[in-house]
Amino acid sequence: MMKRFLSAVAVSATVGLGVGGMGLGSAHAEGLKIGFLATLSGPPAVLGEHMRDGFLLGVEEAGGKLGGLETEVIVVDDELKPDAALTKVQGLLERDQVDMMAGVVFSNVMMAVYKPIIESETIFIGSNAGPSPIAGRGCSPYFFSTSWQNDQNHEVMGRYAGQQGFDRVIVMAPNYQAGKDAIAGFKRHYTGEVIDEIYTSLGQLDFSAELARIADAQPDAIFTFMPGGMGVNLVRQYDQAGLKDLIPFLSAFTVDETTLPATKETAVGLFSAAQWAPNLDNPANAKFVRDFEAKYGYAPSLYASQGYDAARLIDAALKVTNGDKRPEALLPVLKTAPFESVRGDFQFNSNQFPIQDYYLTRAVNRSGDTYVTEAVEKIFDDVGDAYAGSCRM
Repeated sequence: MMKRFLSAVAVSATVGLGVGGMGLGSAHAEGLKIGFLATLSGPPAVLGEHMRDGFLLGVEEAGGKLGGLETEVIVVDDELKPDAALTKVQGLLERDQVDMMAGVVFSNVMMAVYKPIIESETIFIGSNAGPSPIAGRGCSPYFFSTSWQNDQNHEVMGRYAGQQGFDRVIVMAPNYQAGKDAIAGFKRHYTGEVIDEIYTSLGQLDFSAELARIADAQPDAIFTFMPGGMGVNLVRQYDQAGLKDLIPFLSAFTVDETTLPATKETAVGLFSAAQWAPNLDNPANAKFVRDFEAKYGYAPSLYASQGYDAARLIDAALKVTNGDKRPEALLPVLKTAPFESVRGDFQFNSNQFPIQDYYLTRAVNRSGDTYVTEAVEKIFDDVGDAYAGSCRM
């Protein structure tokens, strides 16, 4: 896998603005500047890399001009540190004077930067983290998500576990907002008994104590959310402990294209849940997967797809406004911007999180040394999140 750990990268189109004849005022002629915040260091860096690469591919495929505006993307590493992220966002807003913000992988970072961004009346396109507070009472007209609300992929596994007759399940997640949302989501649609809830440290890499606890309890299945390097180690250790063939392993954001290059055969056959997979059959997705692999040399994940869709959403909205990037022009247009999502069905709910389909996915060896996920069953059709009713917009 290609690794590029960047603290700040500016990506600009090298061609001219090309706005002649569009009737744009000087407010638009200076181009578009986007601050893109992602985790690009430490064990979870691969998540941010995928998300960033997907977004930059979307910009590149627009000729470096989203909505016809020459586009500069300032990519900043939040280091998975909320305080550092807040400082860097303040720099993007005040020093760099970005026109909009995008990105954010982890929910603890999102909770730190969300309020300052929306209070500055800056449009914010989130392409991963979707903590429940910002989907419900903390929603904002300035925030749009091209991913999901945190609970939703976990809800898929809760429903699936119930359908499979797994009556006794252990759940395990890191002890932070997204981990709590994961377990809440799983339990919302699970009809059996959760016999144990295990919360680990964020960034934990040794799960020997937790696996011994699971082996002793002998549940019908486990459900876990362990993103990035945490997921890599958990899957390997689960296999090494001899549990893979004994206790079904259900997950979300744990077995995907960010972890499979490291886990390989130890993950093959394990189930996950997602709103996207490389094998979704629509023209936009086929092009995205083909172009992404050709450019970056590795298989895209759902994080990459969400970043790509974020760029395409911005491009589509700006085309409708003829390049008018002012919030008062863009906000009403973003809600219905006509872009073709790589996941197929897509529309914004009242809280500006997606209404979309969700799938059971499975890890497979596509060919040679390439491991990917594939959608095997649709679990939810055109569904919104549980918090939209609390949003007051």
